[in-house]
Amino acid sequence: MTIETQVLVVGAGPVGLALAIELGTHGIHVIVVEKSDRTGDSPRAKTTNVRTRTLLRRWGIADRLAEASPFGVDYPNDVKFVTSLAGNLLANFPNAFNGYPVRADEYPEHAQWIPQYTLERILLEHASSLPTVEIRLGAAFIGAGQDEGHVTSSIETRDGSYNIRSAFLVGADGSRSSVRNLIGAKMEGRSRIVRAYNIVFRAPGLATAHRQGPAVIYWQVGPSGLSTIGPMDQGDLWFFMPAFLDENETLTHEEAIEQIKMTTGIDLPYEILSADIWYANELVADRHRLGRIFLAGDACHLHPPFGGHGMNMGVGDAVDLGWKIAAQLKDWGGPRLLDSYQSERRPIHQAVVNEAISTMREHVRLSWRPELDEASPEGDALRDELRQKIESMRRQEFYSLGTVLGLRYEGSPIILSEPGEAPPHVSSVYTPSARPGGLAPHAWLPDGRSLYDLFGNGFAIVASSDVGEEELDLIRAEAEQMKLPLEIARPDGINVTELYGARLALVRPDQYVAWRGDQWEPVLAQAAGW
Repeated sequence: MTIETQVLVVGAGPVGLALAIELGTHGIHVIVVEKSDRTGDSPRAKTTNVRTRTLLRRWGIADRLAEASPFGVDYPNDVKFVTSLAGNLLANFPNAFNGYPVRADEYPEHAQWIPQYTLERILLEHASSLPTVEIRLGAAFIGAGQDEGHVTSSIETRDGSYNIRSAFLVGADGSRSSVRNLIGAKMEGRSRIVRAYNIVFRAPGLATAHRQGPAVIYWQVGPSGLSTIGPMDQGDLWFFMPAFLDENETLTHEEAIEQIKMTTGIDLPYEILSADIWYANELVADRHRLGRIFLAGDACHLHPPFGGHGMNMGVGDAVDLGWKIAAQLKDWGGPRLLDSYQSERRPIHQAVVNEAISTMREHVRLSWRPELDEASPEGDALRDELRQKIESMRRQEFYSLGTVLGLRYEGSPIILSEPGEAPPHVSSVYTPSARPGGLAPHAWLPDGRSLYDLFGNGFAIVASSDVGEEELDLIRAEAEQMKLPLEIARPDGINVTELYGARLALVRPDQYVAWRGDQWEPVLAQAAGW
């Protein structure tokens, strides 16, 4: 039996589901296959950053994720460094990852601390509601072959095997990607740099038994090394990551409980629910595509979890690739559009991997001394010295809006580049710029809506109030001739020329600027990959 679809996605994690939603939003028929049932209590990622939440807003589901917050969206998104939960506070990073639910000019949606399995549930519900999206759990991808026009994939289930014939195949199947192996892509860099445990446990009463106040993550600087612990979900669920382990070192559940008691200084009836080993890697695939087959998410980039970028970067892959595949299948996207996927995303992947590795190097430099827990002038002085060191070393990790929003598609073949140097990248500082290749500058409308709400799911023209209808009609005619979806955003109460540095700007479906200028030029063809 052979089933026909336009796109086959392998993997139903956040990246695969985001890709299915992006394709389904454009009316593309997509089948997602996933060998497992995606259940379990491992949190995997825990931070959905401002960029991913903005994309969820674009799909109309950001509010649903906020409603699913296990402790309420107002729970303090703070990261605290302590000697132990029962010990002394060393440093506090309030509003880490821009997670406070307050309005900001730079973006329309704040970050949100939430277990990945909850995000997956929201994405799965929305993907399943789209008429052109089909999710098949318990369906394992076995292999595929491609010709000039199609990819034919073999799928295996408990009930038998069948083929899926699609125009494109995307591997969003994680770090052990079968699709990556299929296309012969190689992961370049270092693997298994360090080894660690991710332990999920139940701890009745721990939230009120410690003295540090609410936070999403507590870094414990103790005699056995650095460990992390934090509340994960309702039902007294917590996560714990002990210090990095030697290659052959393991922990039984009893040993894990002793580690928790020792590092926190709090003796409670802990119950271990799961203990997963994970490795920190520094890897990026040498290619993200072979013909009609693509890679996204962990299938093509792996790095330590410092900064919380991994899952979020994968969702960015899904949106970048999704609108381009949709444009190709709807015949308004040209052949250079899909060629731009690797040239745009791979430099982003490498930059984030480098940043995560740099943060990990800083992480291992923190060490404990007995005087840190002394109630003495010497103890106060040592804690103050370590606080300054922590704030200097780790601030970039928790305030990285320049990386989340400021990385650019400079040099992309579908960006109409401008002469001169691009704005310098500073991880901790985001300076909005409408120079083509960057994220469109954000603003709030007088009625409370976001400027992004005017963009729609296709291309958008952001126009100053002094741009006349005759000029806009020329742009509309060019788009209609190409069958290219286009919205005109001429926002009241916003000085577009000041915000974007030009009277007109062309914004892509993924909210990145493709062109800007004071007079319209015939630029749609290049921006659409022709």
